[in-house]
Amino acid sequence: MNKKMNLLMFSGDYDKALAALILANSARELDVDVTMFFAFWGLCLVRDPEKATSEDKTLYEKMFGMVTPKGPEELPLSRMNMVGLGKQMLLEMMEDDKAPSLTDFLNGARKKGVKFYGCKLSVDVMGFKEDELLPEVQIITAKEYLADALESDMQLFI
Repeated sequence: MNKKMNLLMFSGDYDKALAALILANSARELDVDVTMFFAFWGLCLVRDPEKATSEDKTLYEKMFGMVTPKGPEELPLSRMNMVGLGKQMLLEMMEDDKAPSLTDFLNGARKKGVKFYGCKLSVDVMGFKEDELLPEVQIITAKEYLADALESDMQLFI
C-alpha cells in the first residue's frame, strides 16, 4: 500500500521550513510519496540565490525581490529572530549537535525525489520568475494542487 503526503509550504520562516523538510525527508525514507506546494512566502525557500534577477520586472517587483529572502539560508526565524541574533544562536546550537542545515535538508529532499510545486498565482503576484526557482520546481495552479492534495493520505499546512 503506497502512502502519499502533501505539504503546503506557506511560511517563509527558517524553523518552519526546517520542520517541513525534516518531515518530507523522513517520509521519503519510509517510501511515502511526498509533494511540497510552495505559496507566497514559502517560495523563498526554493529561490535559487544564484539566479535572482531584476530583469523584465516592474518597479514594485524589483523592490520586492530586493527585500525578500533569496534562498533558504536567508530565511528568518518565526520567533525570537532578534534581528538575526536568534537565528545565529539556533545555527550554532545545530552545529554543536552536528545537525544538518536547512540547505542540507532541502538538498536531501531534492535527491530523494520529493516533488516540488510552486503556486502560479503566488509566483506571479510576488514577481518571481520561474528561472529564479530551483530547477525541480514546477509551476502549477491552485486547482492542480488541490487535485494532488485530495489524493494524499496526509496533508499539512506549514
